[in-house]
Amino acid sequence: MTHSEKPTPLTSRASGPLTGKVRVPGDKSISHRALILGALAVGETRISGLLEGEDVLNTAKSMQALGARVERTGDFAWKVNGVGVAGFAEPKAPLDFGNSGTGCRLVMGAVAGCPISAVFDGDASLRSRPMRRILDPLEKMGAKVVSGGEGGRLPLTVHGARDPLPITYKTPVASAQIKSAVLLAGLAAPGITTVIESEASRDHTELMLKHFGAEITSTPEGQHGRRITLVGQPELHGATVVVPADPSSAAFPVVAALIVEGSDVVLPDVMTNPLRTGLFTTLREMGASIEESDVRGDAGEPMAQLRVRASKLRGVEVPPERAPSMIDEYLVLAVAAAFAEGTTIMRGLQELRVKESDRLEATADMLRVNGVKVEVSGDDLIVEGRGHVPGGGTVATHMDHRIAMSALVMGCASDQPVTVDDTAFIATSFPDFIPMMRSLGAEFS
Repeated sequence: MTHSEKPTPLTSRASGPLTGKVRVPGDKSISHRALILGALAVGETRISGLLEGEDVLNTAKSMQALGARVERTGDFAWKVNGVGVAGFAEPKAPLDFGNSGTGCRLVMGAVAGCPISAVFDGDASLRSRPMRRILDPLEKMGAKVVSGGEGGRLPLTVHGARDPLPITYKTPVASAQIKSAVLLAGLAAPGITTVIESEASRDHTELMLKHFGAEITSTPEGQHGRRITLVGQPELHGATVVVPADPSSAAFPVVAALIVEGSDVVLPDVMTNPLRTGLFTTLREMGASIEESDVRGDAGEPMAQLRVRASKLRGVEVPPERAPSMIDEYLVLAVAAAFAEGTTIMRGLQELRVKESDRLEATADMLRVNGVKVEVSGDDLIVEGRGHVPGGGTVATHMDHRIAMSALVMGCASDQPVTVDDTAFIATSFPDFIPMMRSLGAEFS
């Protein structure tokens, strides 16, 4: 299966300058974590700016199924009354996470520390994605896993630990999902749970745990790594969370504004956590005009208003250690690289092979079918930029929202229109992407 039951193709054509001020959706990573930690806290949590895409809504439903009271109180405004650490109730039906690997893996961690059993399931795409890297440390903590598929694939049942054990765990790869699952399970364990990373991954879970009252510290480990220690069995308290705009969603109008001549776009409240802004760093190295103003923060997360203007880009080499800070943005970076002058080399992209699709090959295919010279060499992506993209191709999205959006951005400035075979899955992360881009001047039909 490579597309939805009722595919919705769309064609993107070269447009005039993109202009205007738009707020992209709330950050998905923060939205998931606010709901989960609100459910594990005692008292009421109020969340504003929540991303109301399918992925996050499935996490909200799973928190309700596990016993928390979750209520929508207005546009992007939600209220959660939690059950306390290790207080989840056994769900009556399988927890269905749709397309969301983040929601599924984080909730596995939270459930692993509770004396209950839960069935985890998702759509065809999520069922194809291995979960073993998450399950291994959870089993060391006392959880038991019954899997229906090879490599820990869904559907599977997690039997949470009655007496979870604190562990010291070194992650095999830089993965915020593995780290977060261990920390969420560690909330229910007595003593100290420690996660060691050789490459620092996104620290949203650590920042939000601290915001909800957990005792957690993060210190340098080696040249690029972190050692995170969590004191178990805290009483988390309800909190107020303002969800910043998602830099992964902002990536699409940012790149579109850079490649469409004459564009000038303003994006307020974008998260500027340095572990999430590798794309903006890279684009600036390529010559992009991206200005920050109105810098502030909430729940430990910095945010700023971005002003992006069309720029002449040049090819660069992106080091592998930057991958954790921009792993979801390489697809749209490849589009920017195609419009740049010169070669862009993106190194160390092995994590792209285990996302919603094999994003490394799918990104290369997206460019090739539109006349861009591109090569996959091991885990590196090499794009030969010529300052323009011929276009004219139809892109296979493989049920992947980011491929669909990246291809539509490419069409905004390509010589010939670019068509995507299915836009249905854009709703998982960015429900208003198409109307928002049209409001800036993009021509989608």
